[in-house]
Amino acid sequence: MPELPEVETVRRGLEPVMTGARLTRVEQRRPDLRWPLPERFVERLTGAEILRLRRRSKYILADLSTGETLLIHLGMTGRMLIGQEVQGEFVHDPGLHPQHDHVVFHLARGERPARVTFNDVRRFGAMDLIAEGAEAQHWLLASLGPEPLGNGFDAQLLRETFAGRKAPVKALLLDQRIVCGLGNIYVCEALWRAGIAPARAAGRISRERLERLAQAVREVLVEAIEAGGSSLRDYRQASGELGYFQHAFAVYGREGEPCRREGCPGVVARMVQSGRSTFHCARCQT
Repeated sequence: MPELPEVETVRRGLEPVMTGARLTRVEQRRPDLRWPLPERFVERLTGAEILRLRRRSKYILADLSTGETLLIHLGMTGRMLIGQEVQGEFVHDPGLHPQHDHVVFHLARGERPARVTFNDVRRFGAMDLIAEGAEAQHWLLASLGPEPLGNGFDAQLLRETFAGRKAPVKALLLDQRIVCGLGNIYVCEALWRAGIAPARAAGRISRERLERLAQAVREVLVEAIEAGGSSLRDYRQASGELGYFQHAFAVYGREGEPCRREGCPGVVARMVQSGRSTFHCARCQT
């Protein structure tokens, strides 16, 4: 499933096409994605202007002139792709099957048309419409913790949250109620950068090491966004291009390969935590 850097990359790719554009037509090709689409979905969107695009955790939020906000979740295989216009006609991405195009947004900015297609093979993605002022109470957003790139995330937050906790630090970092947007890939990478073992009890990590961890989380996310995210299976940017951060992985997916920390003789190992693969170096992560 796309993590924060991938969703932010998609948002940034969509922004110049969608922000300030008017939804001239919306094609809803099925009644549901992961869950049923909102009632009168097409009617409520048609004619609305998209005032701005935001991201909350792993969700894209499009604020509309109608006083509602369109929530978009990519799920595991969902893609928001900008249509390519050739000689006045929009050409479908040859790498995707049109039968998986579930929602198509037709837009206009001035006199120039544009098209953004939501294609989702497994249909684990979702869309909803939220009334203005009700975002914080929406069932998908209400329990989310602070953004890891925002001012609310720092070592003090981790210290207060982890105090007395025996649970593995990796498990708590993946808890969206503690900090939102983090997933398996970037938690593995951040823990390696901070030199912290993923199985270490969260409440037994010193303040100094939590400072390093908070910094590592921020750094790895920023670098991943700059690289366009990580393309491992289905993820593509809004332009259809791949992300490139997977080429910079220090531990994720590198089982049996040498540790990339200078001077460390260790080898990347894999273990399973809560049903997920964890990659780490037992020599330099303690």
